[in-house]
Amino acid sequence: MRDKEIKEAVKERYSKIATKEESYCECSCCGGESADMVIQQAKAAGYTDAELGSIPEEAVFGLGCGNPTALAEIKEGETVLDLGSGGGIDVFLAARKVGDKGKVIGVDMTSSMIEKAVENVEKGGYINVEFRLGEIEDLPVESDSVDVIISNCVINLTPDKSKAYSEAFRVLKSGGRILVSDLVTEGEIPEEIRKSFQAWSDCVTGAMEKQDYLNTIKNAGFREVEVLEEHFFTEPNMDERLVTKIVSVQVRALK
Repeated sequence: MRDKEIKEAVKERYSKIATKEESYCECSCCGGESADMVIQQAKAAGYTDAELGSIPEEAVFGLGCGNPTALAEIKEGETVLDLGSGGGIDVFLAARKVGDKGKVIGVDMTSSMIEKAVENVEKGGYINVEFRLGEIEDLPVESDSVDVIISNCVINLTPDKSKAYSEAFRVLKSGGRILVSDLVTEGEIPEEIRKSFQAWSDCVTGAMEKQDYLNTIKNAGFREVEVLEEHFFTEPNMDERLVTKIVSVQVRALK
């Protein structure tokens, strides 16, 4: 697979999700077939009813494999960056934590998702958030300008995770922190699945082996890389060859 082809496949998939041309896939990081299923998927990822009820309904796609805002210890007045912000669920939750003196920036490479997120800004009347079109391997963000970086089941989608983490390190202030919810693997993934564009956009093919993933973060310059939580990731329709091989991790690291 070529990086450009992977990105186009992922972008096409998430554009369809944003515009509701496609509303169901087997991976909970991709969206549900009904409003109730979307909410259930979001709750399964770690969001509470109170959190989901505090943001625009259209910001919730049932995407994600964790709730990074719950573990990032976001403080009032901080600047937060969300890598792969989608419809804005984590941006809007972070916005409540940073308050009027803080700021939250969401970056997504899918224009349809950015359009949806901007609509949600207007619906929610947010004044401390901003969405930017861009790739996480080439962030449209100034160096040393962010206190906290969050991301939810997105970095596994990029072909160049080393570049993504190097960019995260670049934009983060000294002493800043990153809290990422993502999928990794334990054990070999069958080659035919590895070669599948569908599986890549389902957050499976691009997942790295767990220790390699943690080493990638360390090699980007981060220190105190720590797995805060982890559990096997399963879905009712998951290929049986993947059971006990896909792991959801919540990783924190410091600059």
